[in-house]
Amino acid sequence: MKLHVALLSSIAVAAGLMTGASAFARDFAKPEDGFQNETPAELKDATITEHLGEKIDLDLKFKDENGQLVPLRTFVAGGKPMLLSPAYYSCPSLCNFHLNGITEAFTKLKEPLGKEFNHVVVSIEPKETPEMAKTKKEIYLKAYGRPEGAAGWHWMTGDQAAITTLMKQLGFGYRWDEEAKQYAHASAAMVISPEGKITRYLYGIVFDPKTVRLSMVEASKGEVGTAMDRLILYCFHFDPKSSKYSLKIFNIMRGAGVLVVLAMIGFIAPFWIRNSRKATQGET
Repeated sequence: MKLHVALLSSIAVAAGLMTGASAFARDFAKPEDGFQNETPAELKDATITEHLGEKIDLDLKFKDENGQLVPLRTFVAGGKPMLLSPAYYSCPSLCNFHLNGITEAFTKLKEPLGKEFNHVVVSIEPKETPEMAKTKKEIYLKAYGRPEGAAGWHWMTGDQAAITTLMKQLGFGYRWDEEAKQYAHASAAMVISPEGKITRYLYGIVFDPKTVRLSMVEASKGEVGTAMDRLILYCFHFDPKSSKYSLKIFNIMRGAGVLVVLAMIGFIAPFWIRNSRKATQGET
């Protein structure tokens, strides 16, 4: 009994402390104090506005790591989708984390880059050169460890007009921070269909290989990937809050229902056929 009383007392004290802390936080962070939901000034222009379903201009041209000026539609040729990462090669922090994370995901995919989709990195810094892009590609190819994927990995630079147009179409905001001497920006990769439509935004610096693969299958309308990939896509739906695919219960139940019906037909059919034959023989 004493133990129960002590336990209840402890719970009451803990609940009181939590309630007090919540009240303190609520009172301390009043909206009128300009504390709540305030975005730092340096990040006001460095946000991402999703343009899902809209198209980018595939005729925009950028220089690849070899200095060749090519249109973006080059990377969706043959009906392959494109994964596009806005970044810049001299970035001291976030871009490297983004590229590290996405490279790690690529190492876990069965097929090498270029087989089912292309990854395109576009620099947001117009002062950067194809030589810088080539150096960066060599570094990440070494980390990737699959030389055969080099043909599906493209590192681009461009002039200010092309960069501004593409980033506006992607909804990718960024700004130069003079004090820090670097660009303020977010981290995301955009999934682009062969028609140039933006179908997904994959956020963060850690990427789930399954999500990357299913995003590519979805963007290509099932034209890439295996039959199993398409079946998995049927059973999963994309959760924009977690930027991952989660089970689609309705489709699973519907699929299971079809399987049950087929199983019943398979079970009943032999009896039906046998009885039909007996009836036919009896008539004759």
